[in-house]
Amino acid sequence: MRVLAIDTSRGACSAAVYDGALRYAFARESIAMSRGHAEALAPMVDRVLKASDGGAAEINKVAVAVGPGSFTGLRIGVAMAKAIGLTLEIPVVGVSTLIAYCGPMLDEPKSGVIAAVIDAGHGNVYFHLIDSKAKQIFSPRIVTLRDAVRAIGGSSARIVGDAASLLAEEARRAGVDVDASGASAFPDIVAIARIGLAADPAVWPARPLYIKPPDAHPPRDETIARADS
Repeated sequence: MRVLAIDTSRGACSAAVYDGALRYAFARESIAMSRGHAEALAPMVDRVLKASDGGAAEINKVAVAVGPGSFTGLRIGVAMAKAIGLTLEIPVVGVSTLIAYCGPMLDEPKSGVIAAVIDAGHGNVYFHLIDSKAKQIFSPRIVTLRDAVRAIGGSSARIVGDAASLLAEEARRAGVDVDASGASAFPDIVAIARIGLAADPAVWPARPLYIKPPDAHPPRDETIARADS
């Protein structure tokens, strides 16, 4: 199966075409930007499709990062993904940006936990905690940095996400062992593609994920979908 992945949820505009059977990214592109996603996304998608063997006709699924993120950025990505899915008559799935940040870590199994954190402003972070086998420990929620450290507890933790350095600093002050060396400002677009390949559209809908304290709910499936290929 071949998937087109799209991400405008954080500080970049990204797109990729990935083939699960071949375990190969025909094309991938990411441009760091805080605004201008609407103008950049369509030409980028066109480029990655043209760079892949067979183009749009060979795409079987669309995966889009659904946040948490900027209101405008999320809507741009989701709208584009749905339009492509409708045109090509193929399924569209939404991938949590927090889960997307964890993707590369799941390819490198280690003991301990993986904490994904995105800056939510005012000293808070969007927080998601899983183990090295993708089992959910804490569902996505907004917490303070101190509460995120408490959730990690005494576990050895790898921290990813654009707020990883903030959480790592708070953790080290509390004497908690963390590793933020794998952190990045925006998710790996190929990780979004690979997660999207395994995702069920009924469980992973393509709609913006806005996490607020009263509305935070665990996903219906506690294990992160992953494509082994």
